[in-house]
Amino acid sequence: MQEDILINWAPQETRVAMVENGVLQELHVERTLERGLVGNVYLGKVARVLPGMQSAFVDVGLERAAFLHVADVWHRQPDGEPPGIARNTQPQIPIEQQVFEGQTLLVQVIKDPMGSKGARLSTQISIAGRLLVFLPQDDHVGVSQKIPAGQRDELRARLVSLIGASGGGFILRTNGEEASDSELSDDIAYLRKSWARIKDASVRLPNLSLLHQDLNLLQRVLRDLVGEGTQTIRVDSREQFEALQLFGQEFMPAAAAKLVHYHGERPIFDLFSIDEEIARALGRRVELKSGGYLIIDQTEALTTVDVNTGGFVGARNFDDTIFKTNLEAAQAIARQLRLRNLGGIIIADFIDMVREDHRDAVLAEFRKQLLRDRVKTMAAGFSQLGLVEMTRKRTRESLAHMLCEPCASCQGRGSIKTARSVVYDILREILREARQFNPREFRVVASPKVIDLFLDEESQHLAGLSEFIGKPVSLQSEAAMGQEDYDIVLI
Repeated sequence: MQEDILINWAPQETRVAMVENGVLQELHVERTLERGLVGNVYLGKVARVLPGMQSAFVDVGLERAAFLHVADVWHRQPDGEPPGIARNTQPQIPIEQQVFEGQTLLVQVIKDPMGSKGARLSTQISIAGRLLVFLPQDDHVGVSQKIPAGQRDELRARLVSLIGASGGGFILRTNGEEASDSELSDDIAYLRKSWARIKDASVRLPNLSLLHQDLNLLQRVLRDLVGEGTQTIRVDSREQFEALQLFGQEFMPAAAAKLVHYHGERPIFDLFSIDEEIARALGRRVELKSGGYLIIDQTEALTTVDVNTGGFVGARNFDDTIFKTNLEAAQAIARQLRLRNLGGIIIADFIDMVREDHRDAVLAEFRKQLLRDRVKTMAAGFSQLGLVEMTRKRTRESLAHMLCEPCASCQGRGSIKTARSVVYDILREILREARQFNPREFRVVASPKVIDLFLDEESQHLAGLSEFIGKPVSLQSEAAMGQEDYDIVLI
């Protein structure tokens, strides 16, 4: 696979597109005013301890105090146990015995503020590198669970020898499976240097200071997205290109060598029609090359994907038509999950297949395509109803949630009442109010489509109601109103 990374930078927004053989595979967006706090390290001050909730509120200089639960208060683990094991197997020390009001704490954000809730904190610091995660307060050496079990012991032994006697805990990330010793050593050095800067800042800076901020999207491109198959990283900003070069040459020289400054006349995303792909990724329907299509619906609880043959009739018989459509759909679904960044529970409704070997082949192809995902996925087999249930880890907001908001007219339902339904709602409301009040006249203010229906097809019903209640009903068209909106004014 030939992979290119395109970076479109503007002061308000950074967009990164990953393109394989000319086809968009992933899109990452970071907005300056909406950048998350996860990974940030602060020198916080305990504002309040709540023994009844086994939690504390910590002031870190944000708009709202952050939340620290007792389960996220770090303490050294017994030798040989990974972080987090002790808190599940040993009695938990009450939070009031671990922190006190006014105490200065080194804390890290593990969950962004949401709505009225403040950020969630942990006192266990972890710093992510390109290949490793550094746990400076622990001595545990671990390997990602996504790496096959047979390779973990060998990789762990290699890592232990590279770490040496300097101490600190490390976890090998999935993309470090094939890394050389020199690459791992470079990452270890980068992470230790980052921790040294945090410790130095914690001594020099006052309380409520930001000591460490996770890399921005441009820097994370070099750390997380660049691989052996990456040919070029094209940046359309000279300033950002030079800043990335300096960062890359210090920490990731191999990735920095692939940087190219794009200065063409056409916008960089026009090279591969990226904006058109983004527009399609926000729609429900995804067309397949064969003539079939997918319908993707994202709800609060889960995402459903429905596969349809559409206009595809090219195979020799009906079973082959279904099989080929499902094979193509398996590839398309995996790509759409990456592109739209859909997470949580996902249900794929493939077209029913009679033959067992066809079902096995489609499932194998689907799982093969999911292996290309950087995010952890798990796909079960076909259920009794012919559905494939899977999960994909939520790492950030989906593309639709980031770029869109619920429709003001339908409130995200995807449909609105017909004009006739609104007319009948208004007639019922007038009758209800006529029983409670005694105005001189009722005036209906509604959208033009509703008013037109009152004047035409529903005029007889309106006249009958007016006669029944013994009051005149006047109409007023308001172009700014939505079809479901109306007012009944008592005059």
